[in-house]
Amino acid sequence: MFNNIYISIVIIFISSISIAQNREIPVDTVVVTNHTTNIKGKKLSYQAQSGTQPVWNIDGEAIATLFYTYYKRTDLKVNAGRPLIFSFNGGPGSASVWMHLAYTGPKILNIDDEGYPIQPYGYKSNPNSILDVADIVFINPVNTGYSRIIKNEGKKEDRKTFFGINEDIAYLAEWLNTFVSRKQRWESPKYLIGESYGGTRVMGLSAALQENQWMFINGVIMVSPADYKVIRVGGPVSSALNLPYYAAAAWFHKKLSPEFQQKDLTQMLPEVENFTINDLIPALTKGGFISQEQRAEIASKMAMYSGLSEKSILQNNLDIPTDFFWKDLLRDQGKTIGRLDSRYLGIDRKDAGVRPDYNPELRSWEHSFTPAINHYIQKELKFKTDIKYNMFGPVHPWNNDNDNTREDLRRAMAENPYMKVLFQSGYYDGATTYFNAKYTMWQIDPSGKMKDRFYFKGYRSGHMMYLRNEDLIKANEDIRVFIENTSAKGKSAKY
Repeated sequence: MFNNIYISIVIIFISSISIAQNREIPVDTVVVTNHTTNIKGKKLSYQAQSGTQPVWNIDGEAIATLFYTYYKRTDLKVNAGRPLIFSFNGGPGSASVWMHLAYTGPKILNIDDEGYPIQPYGYKSNPNSILDVADIVFINPVNTGYSRIIKNEGKKEDRKTFFGINEDIAYLAEWLNTFVSRKQRWESPKYLIGESYGGTRVMGLSAALQENQWMFINGVIMVSPADYKVIRVGGPVSSALNLPYYAAAAWFHKKLSPEFQQKDLTQMLPEVENFTINDLIPALTKGGFISQEQRAEIASKMAMYSGLSEKSILQNNLDIPTDFFWKDLLRDQGKTIGRLDSRYLGIDRKDAGVRPDYNPELRSWEHSFTPAINHYIQKELKFKTDIKYNMFGPVHPWNNDNDNTREDLRRAMAENPYMKVLFQSGYYDGATTYFNAKYTMWQIDPSGKMKDRFYFKGYRSGHMMYLRNEDLIKANEDIRVFIENTSAKGKSAKY
């Protein structure tokens, strides 16, 4: 008898080891929880569905699974016309955590009013969430969050299927079609919101959904969008577009002359924008053939607007790298400034050099977001897994070829008279600058025939402008107004 018990224990122990060795995410599952909250002073009820939904190949075989969280208001009698928002972050390779747990969702980080971490780490109710006016689904592309490539007959799909501008758009459009059918949301007005690289993603999705999935979108919201037709191209335009951001960051850190420092930020920036378009871009196009007189004149103005010295500007041939700006602006104070949000300060090993040692804002955000999202998903949403939640996942190399997303958005708007676009940018964002966003907006429709369907909103913070409480309130309200402005209200879709 003792031997039988001993053998049983051994079998159980060996079985448990075997199970523990297979750490996999469920391919197709959902966990449902019900909640209440207060938004803008009113109580409402909602349901959270956290789960995974497969990505299929053309043969109908599951090749990946995407983790999502879907928030649906449950205290309304009629839901047919309720808007549905698909929310993406960027990277590429970033999870949906940032906007999920700090911007539009029902919970936000436990941070101070300016967006800095507070211990104990955690989250709290978001009284400004847009869940009062729209349902939201936060989507994690492959290898972000809990989303993963999965084995099919013992083999995994080639990474090239997922990791590229057009590849990403293609499989996500198909996935969204399945999601809308499963959740019975075909009647709903639909919106795309994308932050950073998510801006490139949703520009492309706007056309892919309409043309390949026959799903028409009412609005596209671009949060601190990354437009790679500017950022990775370089040259006079790309370089010059940074100057208004330099001016904003210098103004925040009080590095401008009293003439500009005494003005409000939004009073000062138009002058810098005009100089950028009318003087700096033409000057930079001349390269080494610019006259010494004009070179000196441009350098003087750039120094006045940027807080940098004329000497540094001339040494860089009027072309100031962003890395150098982050390192140099507060060099005399022994500090660096943040890339994604230049309000944040860093400390380098030495003050000499041309770039900061690290990005202080990103470290601050990871400081607070990582414990909060892991705790929230397990405790509140009841989704349990041993898979690691990838804040940033392995998606590189990323195929950037054939980026036509800007034109995709223009074409989608032309095909769909309902569609409008909202740009939201922080003035202190040095990665995807507010003036880059304006430039992208201007370039989407060269004809100008649709310019009354574009909106731009600026905020006094950085890349994730919603971390600052004042901007969280304003930015969510701007989305509410945008949804109202894009509501069909019985009007036919025609020109």
